[in-house]
Amino acid sequence: MLQYFLRPAKRFAVLVPGVIIAYFSVRNIFPYFENRLPAAVAIFITYVVGAYVLVPAMIRLLRVLWPPKHLPLYCVTPDGFASDPLNIGIIATRDELVKVMEQTGWYVADRHTARNVARVIFSIATHQTYRRAPVSSLYLFGRKQDIAFEIPTGSLGGRHHVRFWATSYRGGGRLTIQGIHWHHRRQHLQRDNLLWVGAASLDKGLNVIRHNLQLTHMIDADTDQERELIVRRLRRQGRVESTEKVRLDNPYRLINRTWRGALHTDGTMTVVKLKK
Repeated sequence: MLQYFLRPAKRFAVLVPGVIIAYFSVRNIFPYFENRLPAAVAIFITYVVGAYVLVPAMIRLLRVLWPPKHLPLYCVTPDGFASDPLNIGIIATRDELVKVMEQTGWYVADRHTARNVARVIFSIATHQTYRRAPVSSLYLFGRKQDIAFEIPTGSLGGRHHVRFWATSYRGGGRLTIQGIHWHHRRQHLQRDNLLWVGAASLDKGLNVIRHNLQLTHMIDADTDQERELIVRRLRRQGRVESTEKVRLDNPYRLINRTWRGALHTDGTMTVVKLKK
């Protein structure tokens, strides 16, 4: 019963900052630029400031004030909205993770830089494949992914990709969500045996984000098949020592941030222990 009232309250809490920012944009930002620029340019700049600066900053602040206290079901966008479900884990050092993923056909995603963004634009304009194109930043434990991998599908905006976050885990028994903990970046030594918690999904085109009208990738609804893709490729290379299913929740449907977008999952994370 309590959850029935909490869910609308949470949605209202997100709506209020959006209304305030919209009012501030119309009342202050747009008139400022309208007096100096053509109306169309003023509208565009007001949109960019509101959608890409003010809304993300406000939601990030809310997430800092009320962070999750356990391993979440999914990672979130920079402005705190639900994104891809957590569905895969690999126990390995960072070097081992990179090596085994590359052996199974994955490419390490490049960092977001002006040069790499230009390469993305050029590849789209010339219909060329950029195999290591940067992926957007998603957040777990309040930080963006530590590393990401991808496999282009050949279609515009299409690629398999997985983001990983380094976590510590409690050994000596079955893994649970209570036994998986945030791991500090500065302790990412190449020899550390960590649990790399991942969110694997398939980009299959472009869509619009419902709350700020930004363009983004459309995610295929079945995220479980992306988890199985990674496990199958690891098995084919003979790199799997054992696997373990960690129950995060019951099967659930996740309303994605894109217009009419929704994802579904069986609520489990497959954790792979690699052969040495």
